[in-house]
Amino acid sequence: MNPVHVIGGGLAGTEAAWQLARAGVPVVLHEMRPLRATDAHLTDGLAELVCSNSFRSDDVEYNAVGLLHEEMRRAGSLILSCGDRTRVPAGAALAVDREAFSAAVTEAIAAEPLIEIRREEIADLPPAEWDSVIVATGPLTSPALSQAVLNLSGEDSLAFFDAIAPIVHRESIDMTKSWFQSRYDKGEGADYINCPMDAAQYEAFIDALLAGEKTEFKDWEKDTPYFEGCLPIEVMAERGRETLRFGPMKPVGLTNPHTGRQAHAVVQLRQDNALGTLYNIVGFQTKLKYAEQMRIFRTIPGLENADFARLGGIHRNTFLNSPRLLDATMRLKADPRLRFAGQVTGVEGYVESAAMGLVAGRFAAAERLGQAIVTPPPTTALGALVTHITGGAAAETFQPMNVNFGLFPPIAAEGRRKIKGRDRKKALSMRALDDLGSWLGRARQAAE
Repeated sequence: MNPVHVIGGGLAGTEAAWQLARAGVPVVLHEMRPLRATDAHLTDGLAELVCSNSFRSDDVEYNAVGLLHEEMRRAGSLILSCGDRTRVPAGAALAVDREAFSAAVTEAIAAEPLIEIRREEIADLPPAEWDSVIVATGPLTSPALSQAVLNLSGEDSLAFFDAIAPIVHRESIDMTKSWFQSRYDKGEGADYINCPMDAAQYEAFIDALLAGEKTEFKDWEKDTPYFEGCLPIEVMAERGRETLRFGPMKPVGLTNPHTGRQAHAVVQLRQDNALGTLYNIVGFQTKLKYAEQMRIFRTIPGLENADFARLGGIHRNTFLNSPRLLDATMRLKADPRLRFAGQVTGVEGYVESAAMGLVAGRFAAAERLGQAIVTPPPTTALGALVTHITGGAAAETFQPMNVNFGLFPPIAAEGRRKIKGRDRKKALSMRALDDLGSWLGRARQAAE
């Protein structure tokens, strides 16, 4: 049997390769690191997490991303399996030790006899003899391959900037000023370190963010829009002096045990590794220059002597106009042997990217084995995302999207009573899991 070629060893690529191998299909996984580096990666490990270490909420009943977690677990996801094995405390969220997570994925892929890893850059369209290819190169697709695909599709590139939050050594945080607590005491109740600010400290911090020296963009980058779900902290500050107090620095649900009162604003840090020695500053993705980051972030109470394991950064992300370019099984209409997966398709977030790898891998496996391709129903989180990027979104205004309940078909009303709020979310989740079970069953029947 000819192998399916998967280009890219990130979350989507490794998940796609795993799903193919589980179906008995041989895979060649191409990863250009370490031969060619990117602006954001630090290692040559597969599935390296370059931004946060959080997969976000793990609440299966009331949160769409938590539902997506559970659907992927039930579908045999490698990414969720490794995430569960390497998780660190993060309240109601699923966060991982990023080094242990990448190592676990790399080990699993390397140990799978049906997967061959080739460390090489695919710098142009794949050779004609590769009759089935999954392009999962992510938001950091090599320029040559990106241009080749764009030339083939006839589309202009769409792009946005995605910023990286800094990481601090735990021992350098002053706990006489900060404290452990989860917002509203969720999760274990003490999963975050909280650094309080009074009104004067907050105003001075906003002034510093606005005046701080930022990274200069190249001429061809200056008109690239940000993704609204991952704005640099200084860009949020530019939108209004109170924006951060109602965003990542909101003080609600937190009480400072040193004073017994709620602070004016709070900076939260989340555990970043299993040892608990590293904490990332939540929501503090930034394009400030390194020296400015150290100067400004050390004005935060509790971080005056912060030792940074990693400073924030900025990188350019590209994605396809998928509603116009891809068919219902995520193949490029201009060249159906090419199937796309991950963030390059216009989904946003670690889990969403891996989810598209899972679905693309299953589609490619069925195609290779001569089976009917069974698409996940749009009532599931997996299906809602696939539907959105392959036609559910308007091509004219297409932008990256996280999974959310707004992508799901509405739930039927009970008599005259419309289901609302948390009841609606739970009903959507329970329907999704029921429909997922039916989808997985149909897929198994098609394989028999």
